[in-house]
Amino acid sequence: MSTPRTPRSTPRRFHRRPRSAPAVASALLLTVLAVLTACAPGTPGIVGPPPGEPSEGTIALLLPDAKTARYETSDRTAFFGVVERRCPTCRVYYANADQDAARQQEQAEAMFARGADVLVLDAVDTVAAAAIVREARRHDVSVIAYDRFIADADIDHYVSFDSELIGYLQGTALVAAVRERGPRPDGRPPGVLLVHGSPTDPNAAQLAAGVHRALEGEDIEVLAEYDTPDWSPDRATDWVEGQLTQFGDRVDGVHAANDGIAGGAIAAMKAAGLDPVPPVTGQDGELAAVQRIVSGDQYMTVHKATTEQARTAAELAVRLLRGESPRTTAVIEGVPSLLLAPRAVAVDDVRRVMVDGGVHSVEAICTSPYEAACARAGLLEESP
Repeated sequence: MSTPRTPRSTPRRFHRRPRSAPAVASALLLTVLAVLTACAPGTPGIVGPPPGEPSEGTIALLLPDAKTARYETSDRTAFFGVVERRCPTCRVYYANADQDAARQQEQAEAMFARGADVLVLDAVDTVAAAAIVREARRHDVSVIAYDRFIADADIDHYVSFDSELIGYLQGTALVAAVRERGPRPDGRPPGVLLVHGSPTDPNAAQLAAGVHRALEGEDIEVLAEYDTPDWSPDRATDWVEGQLTQFGDRVDGVHAANDGIAGGAIAAMKAAGLDPVPPVTGQDGELAAVQRIVSGDQYMTVHKATTEQARTAAELAVRLLRGESPRTTAVIEGVPSLLLAPRAVAVDDVRRVMVDGGVHSVEAICTSPYEAACARAGLLEESP
C-alpha cells in the first residue's frame, strides 16, 4: 500500500478526593455517553441492550466524517440493521469523528472503557489510527479496518473496495471524455487537473495510482495535481479556482477523487464562467452527484455498494465476536481482507445501476430542477 503523499500543486492538573466506586462508574458512563452522542450526527451513540442489561457482546463502530453523505445515510444504518438482525442481544456503540483525529481517539478510548469486544474503524487519519489499534490490543479488542487500510498496525481484518481499480475506472472515463471533446483548436494536447483525496488516507494514494495508470501513454497533459486535505470540497473549490486563473481554457477535464470534491471543482468552474463545464469524475454515487450526472455537470461517478460494504463489515464483526474464523477474498499486507467490486456510472447507467439497483429512486433524483434533464436521460417521460 502506498504511503500518503504531501500536497502539491505543480505541473508534474487539580487533585480531587477519591470517589466511591458507584460514583466513579456513574461518572464514567456519563462521560462515555457524552463522547459518543456528541460526535454521532443525528443518531444515538448506543444501539441494543442498554448498559447493565445482559448482552452477547459489544461492537464499536467509528466513522470518520459527516461531510461524505454515505456515512450517515448508508453505512451506519446498514451496519446497525445487520447487527440487530444477526445478534439482537449485541450492543453497538457508534460515533462519528467529524473529521477530527483527536476526537476519534477519544471516542475509541470511550468505547474501550465501556468494554468493546470488536472495533470497526474507518480512520480519519490512518497514521494516527495506529495508536488506536495499539490501545485496542491492550484491551484485547479485535479490530476491523473499514474502508481505509491502516498500515503498520496489528489489525485483524480489512473491509473495503479495490481503490486502485476505482482510480483506474475514473481515469479511463476521463480519457474517454476528453477524447469525445475532440482536438483542441490551438493544437496542444488536452490538459487535465487531478484533484486527489486526503494525503492522510492510503486509499487516496491508491486511487491516484489507478488514475495515473489509466493516463499512461495517453496524449494528455497533467497540468497540476493536488492532495485535498480532509477530502474537503471547500479546499478543492479553492484550489481549482487558482488553477483556472493560471491555466484558463487549457483545462479540458478534471479528475475528482470523490463526489464531494467533484462538487467543489464544478462549483469553481461554474463560478469561472465555464459552460458547459469540462468533464469531471467522481466516486461514491451520492444523490447530488447522480443529479449532476443527469444534468450534464458531472461526467461520471463510481458506485461502491456501501450498503453491502457495511453489511459485510457488520457480519464480520458478529462472527469475530462469536470467535468464528470468517472466509476472506484477499490478503492485503498480510491482513485477511474482503474487497468488493465497484462500478462506473455515467448518465446511461443511472437507471440500471442506481435506480434499478435500489440506490436512489427516480423521485429522489428527479426533483423539480432536474425534471427536464431526467426526461432527456430517459428517467421520466418527456412532456408533450
